[in-house]
Amino acid sequence: MAPQGSRAPLEFGGPLGAAALMLLLPATMVHLLLVARSGPARLLGPPPYLPGLEALWSPRALLLWLTWLGLQAALYLLPARKVAEGQELKDKSTLRYPINGFQALVLTALLVTLGVLAGLPLEELAEMLLPLAFVATLTAFIFSLLLYLKALLAPTSALAPGGNSGNPIYDFILGRELNPRIGSFDFKYFCELRPGLIGWVLINLALLMKEAELRGSPSLAMWLVNGFQLLYVGDALWQEEAILTTMDITHDGFGFMLAFGDLAWVPFTYSLQAQFLLYHPQPLGWPMASVICLINAVGFYIFRGANTQKNTFRKNPSDPRVADLETIPTATGRQLLVSGWWGMVRHPNYLGDLIMALAWSLPCGVEAFVAWGLAEWSQHPPHRHVPPAALLLPPLLHGAAGAP
Repeated sequence: MAPQGSRAPLEFGGPLGAAALMLLLPATMVHLLLVARSGPARLLGPPPYLPGLEALWSPRALLLWLTWLGLQAALYLLPARKVAEGQELKDKSTLRYPINGFQALVLTALLVTLGVLAGLPLEELAEMLLPLAFVATLTAFIFSLLLYLKALLAPTSALAPGGNSGNPIYDFILGRELNPRIGSFDFKYFCELRPGLIGWVLINLALLMKEAELRGSPSLAMWLVNGFQLLYVGDALWQEEAILTTMDITHDGFGFMLAFGDLAWVPFTYSLQAQFLLYHPQPLGWPMASVICLINAVGFYIFRGANTQKNTFRKNPSDPRVADLETIPTATGRQLLVSGWWGMVRHPNYLGDLIMALAWSLPCGVEAFVAWGLAEWSQHPPHRHVPPAALLLPPLLHGAAGAP
């Protein structure tokens, strides 16, 4: 155990606050799933109904979820187009990471296409989101417990500063070990982008196919949501190496907070716009769709430009592309950018993220947009150090690699 002086300040109000989040976040996710399909679709107030165990538990959902995790793990282990080194660790060593997330997305798309052509009823996922979310949450709990037990055997140099408080509940939630691995398989790096992000766009596709089944063809609004969010995920996986400089990888331990965020919160709350549109179809004409596309393009331009600049600076401040940028020192000895994108606005990467989130929500209708609101948590609990993308309902905790 690290000496007291080396521990980071406790977050979320300490063990009690962290434990409350561990219960509140899964409950919030279930509430949002229920609200999205309800008639009034009101965020505030009680859920339309309380699901019983028979609505939450499904052996079929468990089998599908474990198959999905196994598929993504197998794709992770395939030869990568590049192997990158992470940031220097406390013991002066560096870890190596396969850069093959985009490859996994393409191969997944190919397998899904072949499956659908062979008769795979992908649209049935639309009716299984609640039990899938339940088993994903259950998986996150069990996985986090195994990670905590593994961390008890890890050397002090392998522990994360934030999850080494000495309180078992707090450390279970925040994560004790910084880079839990078995061999070369890095659990945190794998979960950050693969199962949840790719699962998100797969759920979106299933909802699109379900709408086509119900109404003859997908709506323009559904096409826009699918297209915008596929661009976001594809960009994240194409820029996968950028995640190696983010706080999630360099600072945070891997515990329940990240495991739940990666495996459950991302796929089942990021897809809420598509869920809403399936149950509440919205008319959308081409003039308005063109304006929304422009909004998304502006947001993406800001988001990608700012994140590329920040990642380049973090990797090599002497890089000619960022060497002339102005910085100020921090109390920890790091340098903060105050020019370039950061000379125009304090958090340009978050600004781009929020503009894109606006474009994602507008196809759901202005009335629904106003009624549900664009809530934003400046530090969303499940995935604190990745930029939050506001959603129709709660803030989307997301971020993808390349969104440090």
